[in-house]
Amino acid sequence: MSENKITAEMIYRMFISGARNLEKNRAWIDELNVFPVPDGDTGTNMTMTIMSAMKELATVTSDKMYDVCQAISHGSLRGARGNSGVILSQLLRGFTRSIRDFESVGIMEISAAVEKAVETAYKAVMKPKEGTILTVARAMGRKSAEIAEPELAFGDYLKAVIDEGDRILLKTPEMLPVLKEAGVVDSGGQGLMVVMHGVYDAYLEKDTEFNPAAFSETAEEPVQEETSKSAMRQVKENADIRFGYCTEFIINIPEPASEDRLSSMLEFLNSIGDSIVFVPDDDLIKVHVHTNNPGEVLTRALTFGELSKVKIDNMREEHREVLGLTAEEAKADMAKTLKELNAPAAASEEKTPVELKKYGFISVCSGEGFREVFENLGVDEIIYGGQTMNPSTSDFIDAAAKVDAENIFIFPNNSNIIMAANQAASMTEDKNLIVIPAKTMPQGITAVASFDESLSPEDNEENMKAMISTVSTASITYAIRDTTIDSHEIHENDIMSVGDSGILAVGSDLKSVAVESVKAMATDETGVITIYYGEDTSQEDAEAIAAEIEEEYDYCDVEVLPGGQAVYYCIISVE
Repeated sequence: MSENKITAEMIYRMFISGARNLEKNRAWIDELNVFPVPDGDTGTNMTMTIMSAMKELATVTSDKMYDVCQAISHGSLRGARGNSGVILSQLLRGFTRSIRDFESVGIMEISAAVEKAVETAYKAVMKPKEGTILTVARAMGRKSAEIAEPELAFGDYLKAVIDEGDRILLKTPEMLPVLKEAGVVDSGGQGLMVVMHGVYDAYLEKDTEFNPAAFSETAEEPVQEETSKSAMRQVKENADIRFGYCTEFIINIPEPASEDRLSSMLEFLNSIGDSIVFVPDDDLIKVHVHTNNPGEVLTRALTFGELSKVKIDNMREEHREVLGLTAEEAKADMAKTLKELNAPAAASEEKTPVELKKYGFISVCSGEGFREVFENLGVDEIIYGGQTMNPSTSDFIDAAAKVDAENIFIFPNNSNIIMAANQAASMTEDKNLIVIPAKTMPQGITAVASFDESLSPEDNEENMKAMISTVSTASITYAIRDTTIDSHEIHENDIMSVGDSGILAVGSDLKSVAVESVKAMATDETGVITIYYGEDTSQEDAEAIAAEIEEEYDYCDVEVLPGGQAVYYCIISVE
């Protein structure tokens, strides 16, 4: 390899090395959370984002730059989680799109790609803040443009760019006071630099183990709280598997397909399955569908072009493993499924096209109590997640495919999930996805409750956004380290309340912190105070808190509801 020429193989190796370095440092990056609460997830989000690209890259068998770049871009976009993950996916998207049409690239092409990466990432953020991952990326972009010369050794170029990123990362606490007060650098910026150092190690040939498939297998899921694991297991156990085969592949098309043909294919997929992802992009089409007839799907796809990266998983078999069925129980379940699928009545029944309703709803939530509230309000699809487990862009796309509606409102209910939801909306063409930027579950509940079917999508969006601004939320948990934030001196294991804009109260017991939180949020116009107690808080303790709040705010309705959320003892809304 020429000193100044980078091939697709080298891009492949450097990306894998960067991803592996990020995975190894995931827990440390999680701990760089500004607030000392047990829900830091920046490292996890970035790792899951880049892991999604790793899985797609593992299926690439060609040595073409285009194929390697497309896998990195598509995989990271679909797997993007949290704000840091979405920004990372946009950096990768901008970079790979800039170099994908070259056989090999030199310093000048790489420098232009870095500039495009930064530009793409900044466009994805409505109100960029200084002192974040974007600031670090921009600094490397400026350094790249400043030193780029055709004759510069690539190793010297890469080291200079990374050194500049490290230098600016150390300055992020001076740019964001909250970082300085907490004594940490920006976690997203740190994650980006961890990736870049892995990239540099690959260039120096320090890291010789390059097996993306093995990497994907050993890092399938981030470490979660046991409560989150048990909750996800419960969801799987209760799953109703209508379509048994998760079928996904890429169609390599020789020329762009007409809109009519694409629409026809989408209608066919809707008639034969659900959880549909159908994304035409340049010279390929990405397809994902849950169906009972994967062969029919593949046959129809072959009319468009050649198939690659075909993957078919038997979800019913996976479900039996989750349930821990014996061999005999599994056989009985298999026989029952075959009988249902092959029943004469079912075989002769013609499937009528689904008529789309005007409105649908998707909400993110954690805790069975919150889930029940959203379902009672008419939400079609619940995505389990929130703090410690941010849904990906693909999760929203999959959920939207299940909702038979023209206009679908999405309630992320967490500030770190909004960007992934927005990215899903931008990638969905057959339905109108409208993201309501609720930052907490109580805000999402108020927004859904304010929906008016007689109004247009635009008017409903405006009303819902106005309503979430009337809700203040306090999330009460415990501190995992000593620190000082918002003039509050916090010690490990203190009970602390995090509000919409910072720390509301710190103390040694739950009741006093809850009461102080309400005092910080309530006004003379407050009408309703709701206490959602978590899985580690008893109803009696929650009612004792409510009784004390009622004494002070006798002009308000004070409600106590089971939230069932992990990590947070109570989530209190004031509206």
